[in-house]
Amino acid sequence: MIKDLETAVGYSFRNITLLQNALTHSSYANEHWHNSLMSNERLEFMGDSVLGMVVAEYLYRNFPDRPEGELTRMRADMVCEQALALIAERIGLGQHLLLGRGEEQSGGRKRVSILADAVESVIAAMFLDGGMEAAKAFINRFVLCDVPVTKLHNADYKTALQEKVQEKKNQVLAYTLIGESGPDHEKRFEVQVSLNGDVVGTGSGSSKKRAEQDAARDAMEHLFNEK
Repeated sequence: MIKDLETAVGYSFRNITLLQNALTHSSYANEHWHNSLMSNERLEFMGDSVLGMVVAEYLYRNFPDRPEGELTRMRADMVCEQALALIAERIGLGQHLLLGRGEEQSGGRKRVSILADAVESVIAAMFLDGGMEAAKAFINRFVLCDVPVTKLHNADYKTALQEKVQEKKNQVLAYTLIGESGPDHEKRFEVQVSLNGDVVGTGSGSSKKRAEQDAARDAMEHLFNEK
């Protein structure tokens, strides 16, 4: 079964344990601690850095006229959770994950955050097993194949809002968590963003970070009529 995943990603591991580690969610590792199984969290940490560096290098070399702020938003669009989760679906990554009983029962195989983290973990596993060339081959095939040259589908609204308000002096943005709801595995967060003390946007999301992005998007629409 794991051979099917190797075929999908286009890489054969010399050390298959690295790939198995990349597929091990923390919930599974915690339930099987007596087997000395490690979760993929450390690999995720490394994969995030490898992915970010490769994408940054590509954008720097191929878009010499784009300013730093725009390059940052393009990179954020390409490596966001939604984009990585789509890659996971494309290669059938969810069916190969090792999940704990709770995550399995609550639909963890389709959860965006789990899928995105697993993609980063697989990238790190390739990097450790075959070097940067192996990791780059995967990133070129699945990430850099769809560069957002024009419209940013998952733009970094917080950065965009910050840049807009800083066009005037002495502007102060602040994000405030105003509510939480739902069980631990399906939390929803509510956030307000204020400008100089006045609420200019509200947002919600499955994490504080996403809720802040949604609030910034709402503020951009209200303040600058940008959608």
